[in-house]
Amino acid sequence: MTVASPPPASTTSASTAPAPTAGRLPRFGPQLVDGGVLFRLWAPKRPRVLLRLEGESVARAMRQADDGWYLLELPGAGPGSRYWFEFEDGLRVPDPASRFQPLDVHGPSEVIDPQRYRWRDQHWRGRPWHEAVIYELHIGAFTAAGTFQAAIERLDHLAELGVTAIELMPVAEFPGQRNWGYDGVLLFAPDASYGHPDDLKALVDAAHARGLMVLLDVVYNHFGPDGNYLAAYAPLFNDRHHTPWGAAVNYDGDGAALVREFMLQNAAFWIEEFHFDGLRLDAVHAIKDDSANHLLAEIPARLQRAANGRPIHLIIENEENEVSRLLRSDDDAPVQYTAQWNDDVHHGLHTAATGEYAGYYHDYAGDTAKLGRALAEGFAFQGELMAYRGVPRGEPSAALPPTAFVAFIQNHDQIGNRAFGERLTAIAPAAAVRALAGIYLLLPQIPMLFMGEEFAASSPFPFFCDFSGDLARAVREGRRAEFSRFPEFADPQQRELIPDPGAAQTFAAAKLDWSELAREPHAQWLALYRELLQIRQREIIPRLRGIKGHAGRCTVQEPGALIVRWKMGDGTQLALTANLHNDAAGELTAPSGRVIWSAKPELSAHAPWQAIWTLG
Repeated sequence: MTVASPPPASTTSASTAPAPTAGRLPRFGPQLVDGGVLFRLWAPKRPRVLLRLEGESVARAMRQADDGWYLLELPGAGPGSRYWFEFEDGLRVPDPASRFQPLDVHGPSEVIDPQRYRWRDQHWRGRPWHEAVIYELHIGAFTAAGTFQAAIERLDHLAELGVTAIELMPVAEFPGQRNWGYDGVLLFAPDASYGHPDDLKALVDAAHARGLMVLLDVVYNHFGPDGNYLAAYAPLFNDRHHTPWGAAVNYDGDGAALVREFMLQNAAFWIEEFHFDGLRLDAVHAIKDDSANHLLAEIPARLQRAANGRPIHLIIENEENEVSRLLRSDDDAPVQYTAQWNDDVHHGLHTAATGEYAGYYHDYAGDTAKLGRALAEGFAFQGELMAYRGVPRGEPSAALPPTAFVAFIQNHDQIGNRAFGERLTAIAPAAAVRALAGIYLLLPQIPMLFMGEEFAASSPFPFFCDFSGDLARAVREGRRAEFSRFPEFADPQQRELIPDPGAAQTFAAAKLDWSELAREPHAQWLALYRELLQIRQREIIPRLRGIKGHAGRCTVQEPGALIVRWKMGDGTQLALTANLHNDAAGELTAPSGRVIWSAKPELSAHAPWQAIWTLG
């Protein structure tokens, strides 16, 4: 809403707020002050900036301060006031640090009172990382309503399942009503299609009440293609570096200090204002920064201050497999990042179960030694040439503890990057999926489920978005062109069958059908996942405390058959004996010890798709 009776536009003077202090980088976004709001915008490319309140015909001039900042303290404005910034050429833009965009990315920003929500998690102190069982979810597809409030209704299910952390795919304001979230353009504003910012706080609060950590996926390697106006008035991009999405975000060129500060403040914002327990940073290999202090080194230090003593867990996605980002201190605490998504475990298990060898799967196909190394040491490639990339990949990782890696057999990328978004249970034999679930859910690495995996949801998870016009057409045609190199899509008519990302029914198809919980075969899968997570809680998690590097070692018995052993934190030996093949293994005997789980309890270790866990 528009505030009532603001001072007349013709008589409002420029703000008398102090200019930014030399050497101290100012805060981005509006700030509530006594009787009004301090509006501010960093626009060094613009000679003049106006502030326009919704419903007013005359805009107010903002005062130019140091370093390209414009300020205006406006008495009478307050929570609910909606506003734009306006430039000399008539361009009207939302606040790049908007806290709420009720009318989408091109509409006005709305002032939010950050203190309005009354938190109930005062006694929440987080959870140690070794207890993490992560559940990745997309707010829009997780429930029929697709809102923060609706997600609260399913938290009891997750807690009872054995999940201890939920990881939200990006929620920053994106164009339209549906998006994976990686096209966000207003990074401080939870997307209005999911609800009010206070609804997100309520979700975090409700999760904490159930003992669930909440992690947020954030994107600092690019901005989405629709609704990002920052480059029109600030040095947002750097042409010296390039990413798959175009010019890189400017972290090391002229004006980079405030671009970096914008991202650092955003990261801290989610921890301080929304009480998140950590962040997952998307594709950090695409964060291009040649400065002496890489942005990735600055983020952990800033967030430790923001957490104010609360445990914060930082996860990265990094194609380069850099061990330096995951190092531990002498007391085993992460120096920078807590863990990395371990694509190598996924790729090795996926190729074993499906026989798919195209694309990057080619480098893992039939390579039991690579799979064993990923399970035992973290990275499968530790400096060797990766044919798909044409360059060496990875660094030696055995010295890291297993908890420095997040293992999974499905996630949004690995499902959604398929042409039709099929889940693993739709493309692999049930016996194979059962064995894979038993392996990764009891692995000393940190497990991550993708929403609906626990009951073998029948819904796909295709790529979806809500662009319009030429952009929508380009995304649709570009996605179909991506698959033209695959033999099954060589025929243009076959490519036409690939779902249109912009179609409403593509998004609708991705929504979970929660009624499946009570039907077969979904109920059997749910029972399996509950059993495995109960075993993890009882047998694995207590032994992860204090686990060190060089804990795991693998012996390949024959193609598809291996034994992996780990020295756990309490000195016991955990062992996995697995035959990931349609045929029986020649000779495969599980190490002596107490069997804690077997994929096929009635059969021996060398049976097809067998996985046996023992403790000794």
